[in-house]
Amino acid sequence: MEALAPTTHAEQGPSLRQRLAAKGFDAVTLLVVPAAIFSLLLFVYPFAFGFILSFEPKNGGWLANYQRFFSDSYLYGTIANTLGLSIPVTLVNLLLAVPISFRVRLMRRQRLLTTILVLPITLGTVLVAEGLLNYLGPQGWFNRTLVTFGIIDHPVRLVHNYWGVFASLVITGFPFTFLLTLSYVTGIDPALEQAAATLGASAWQRFLHVYLPLLMPGFAITFCLSFVQAFSVFPSAVLLGEPAGSTRVISIAAYQAAFEEYDYSMASAVAMIMGFVQLGIVVLVLASRGLFYRGPASGAKG
Repeated sequence: MEALAPTTHAEQGPSLRQRLAAKGFDAVTLLVVPAAIFSLLLFVYPFAFGFILSFEPKNGGWLANYQRFFSDSYLYGTIANTLGLSIPVTLVNLLLAVPISFRVRLMRRQRLLTTILVLPITLGTVLVAEGLLNYLGPQGWFNRTLVTFGIIDHPVRLVHNYWGVFASLVITGFPFTFLLTLSYVTGIDPALEQAAATLGASAWQRFLHVYLPLLMPGFAITFCLSFVQAFSVFPSAVLLGEPAGSTRVISIAAYQAAFEEYDYSMASAVAMIMGFVQLGIVVLVLASRGLFYRGPASGAKG
């Protein structure tokens, strides 16, 4: 009887490690595991827990919290109040960031100016609010200066209303919007603008037909991130606004339900509604990107 020939490595086929590597699972993939666990513990689990808790009200059926929210104008009106702050603030920050970014990209000392513009990020929302109270309050420097020079007869009310919160959100949100916009603007090849200029295009035409189509995906991402940041306003609305009036945002409603009424189920329902409103705006903005440009963004550098 002939002895069987030993099976070679090629006849055995690829090893388990090779098969996993072919599907994208290798040693590098394991580096994702800590980040995935971190996300599950700090984001996915709290969201799932709050979502389930929102359907366990103190009284009534499983939809009682949501029915209470949308049947009480004092509660569902917070959605309009929050959108009335977050959307204008986001648009103002974006409209300010675009021309400044186009100017800063041409400067030699770009890092110095960028550092100055980003400084409000390091201050924090509460410190900015306290500063505005001292500066724009009835006895603040701004009003006292105007009264001293006879420009106004009595102090102008600039805090504890809508405009106080608006100013705080612009100051704290602009650096974030500016940094994102600057990164997108500097990523476009200047040769595209130069080519359009040689063809006789004006500055506005170059922006409208060259820069804007390429920047729209970046603008959409910047708008979404800035909007989410402004939508979650809480300290500014309390310190600089009217928590029971025009600046009673949805985060205040969730806080009152949790820590004044001790109804954590209702607070979770308000938080879920807050999240779904943000998600709806974000999806709408991201879906509108294709209305401006559908081709490849090959004009970017790198």
